[in-house]
Amino acid sequence: MPGDEVILYKDGDRLIMEPMKKQARLLELLATLEPIEDAFPDVDEGLLPLDDIQL
Repeated sequence: MPGDEVILYKDGDRLIMEPMKKQARLLELLATLEPIEDAFPDVDEGLLPLDDIQL
């Protein structure tokens, strides 16, 4: 079997063992997505200004 991890499950009287599929890495997944053309809203619009905090 390819890989070194499997999924085991029972189907009736049978015990099924399947190799785990390789999980896609985040950067590989993001590279397959289409670019977002929509303009994002200003989420701070209408909020009061932040207080100055001294630490």
